[in-house]
Amino acid sequence: MSQRVGDTAGLRLALLATGGLLALLIFGAPLAMLLTRALAMGGAVYLEKISDPFTVHAAQLTVLTALVVVPINTFFGVCAAWLITRHRFPGRDALATLIELPISVSPVVAGVAYLFLYGSQGLLGPFLGEHGWRLMFTAPAIFLASLFVSAPYVARELITVMQGHEVDGEEAALTLGATGFLTFLKVTLPNVRWALFYGVLLCNARVIGEFGAVSVVSGKIRGKTETLPLHIETLFNDYNATGAFAAASLLAILAVITLILKSLAEWRLERAKA
Repeated sequence: MSQRVGDTAGLRLALLATGGLLALLIFGAPLAMLLTRALAMGGAVYLEKISDPFTVHAAQLTVLTALVVVPINTFFGVCAAWLITRHRFPGRDALATLIELPISVSPVVAGVAYLFLYGSQGLLGPFLGEHGWRLMFTAPAIFLASLFVSAPYVARELITVMQGHEVDGEEAALTLGATGFLTFLKVTLPNVRWALFYGVLLCNARVIGEFGAVSVVSGKIRGKTETLPLHIETLFNDYNATGAFAAASLLAILAVITLILKSLAEWRLERAKA
């Protein structure tokens, strides 16, 4: 077998060493420092800090936000992917572009937009106030902002995979009398299930780590509308470094779990393509 240009053992070793060093400096070292600082005062102090009522509430609100937002965006992503890849209609390209919008817009800008729209002095705020509804600086405002920033992730993963799959099986199922929903459930979904899982993981990671948009719409009310990222900032501002590192370690653990599951999904996707 002929050797490709530049494909030498020395070059491969240099690239591996460079990649490993960068990964260690960018990812490994901060994570190790975070866990070290979180446990610096001992296990008893660490448990005390993460069991603080404000930290517990922030963690619960973060999990609740993910439980609300991820299923909604999963449903939206599945519907959008099916519509874009299996149908032709006016505005199809515009819809595909619109789905990508939250990725290109700063989360802070999105939060400010919601504040100007639904805040007490916003466009719809007075109307909502007259009917006894208050959206901004509440948990639903956090859900709304998180929905926006994490909306594209499931849809874009499914669209990419579904565009590369043949539709022969789906057409055969429809010809045999299967409904559109049954066709998707029995034919399409098994082929894209790992892409769906991958998109859900990315969506979940985006939700639990969101800071900018949530910071604007939540009001950062301690014990009420603070998610874990906001609570970590509050602890740092209060010079409670030990508590901040302890709370940050919870996010880091969630991130590591997500990374492991993400790697599993990527491996299965590669096997499915082979």
